[in-house]
Amino acid sequence: MNVNQLRSKEAYNLAIVGATGAVGETFLNILEQRDFPIKTLKLYASKRSTGKQVTFKGTTYTIEELTEDSFKDQDIDIALFSAGGAQSKKYAPHAVEAGAIVVDNSSAFRLDAEVPLVVPEVNPEDVAWHNGIISNPNCTTIIMLVALKPLYDYSRVKQVFVSTYQSASGAGAQAMEELKQQVRDWSAGKDISVNKFAHQLLYNVIPHIDTFQDNGYTGEEMKMFNETRKILHDEEIRVSATCVRIPVLYSHSESVTVVTDEPISPEKALELFENAAGLEVTDNPQGCEYPMPLVSQFQDNCYVGRIRKNIAAENTLNFWISGDQIRKGAALNAIQIAELLISNAQRTHAPLKSASGF
Repeated sequence: MNVNQLRSKEAYNLAIVGATGAVGETFLNILEQRDFPIKTLKLYASKRSTGKQVTFKGTTYTIEELTEDSFKDQDIDIALFSAGGAQSKKYAPHAVEAGAIVVDNSSAFRLDAEVPLVVPEVNPEDVAWHNGIISNPNCTTIIMLVALKPLYDYSRVKQVFVSTYQSASGAGAQAMEELKQQVRDWSAGKDISVNKFAHQLLYNVIPHIDTFQDNGYTGEEMKMFNETRKILHDEEIRVSATCVRIPVLYSHSESVTVVTDEPISPEKALELFENAAGLEVTDNPQGCEYPMPLVSQFQDNCYVGRIRKNIAAENTLNFWISGDQIRKGAALNAIQIAELLISNAQRTHAPLKSASGF
């Protein structure tokens, strides 16, 4: 049994697992932009990245290989993990055992009843009951719930119908490179190669993200169903998703239809969105102003617009949202969780304790 504590300090010992990946690199950018209070920084990645050097705030750091002993005697306060589910399952318990609080970006622990699943704009209070690990939700869930939460608080959302338009970067750096290579090959009149996706992505959309389940939905689509219920603590809300890969490099977009207990007018929804944290309203269709990946990419906020009453059903509202899934959908959300841990410790002037069985 291990008891983890985050005490109020001027600066914290931080570790990043998966430091050379797209999310890991974004971790470093955001930590610097937000002036996160770092005392010491350890950067871990796979063996093939060992020895690479990274500059952060004018200091050069060397990437170390992640092993079961990486966290021993390091006095790490918070470890940000973004190295995939298998790595998280194997190494996160060792980090917790060494006294760190892990914020994990993989799907490894998201549906574990003992692990909080947190979007800071939605359920910040859940960081208080962690047992050493806090999970980041799936990127599509995060982007949707930032907008869903203010509506839900005004009138409970009963059903959600959502179609996602997900960028190549959501499948990783190799997926982005494949799309770029397809553009080059098409421009040169060459045959287009397909490796990362099931089909050519250039000049195409692919209604297939993750593996298909027995119920006909994909794993990505079921994440939106299950994670929304857990985050909102509402086992009755139903989410039906269709997740689609589209040929853009950055930012996911979503067409969302919500059914609420009481009607919410477009005007009221606009007001709720404008007053919600993490949202930027862009809703001027007459002026051709609405959320798009080119606008939302590299931004911290999610952009919401096309707000309108659904003319096919009662108590139903439609909106469109776009957000950078590497920033808000991954790295930023994790750092905001870490900031919540720190602010809670500073506010109470006492450690946040969690008894871990790992």
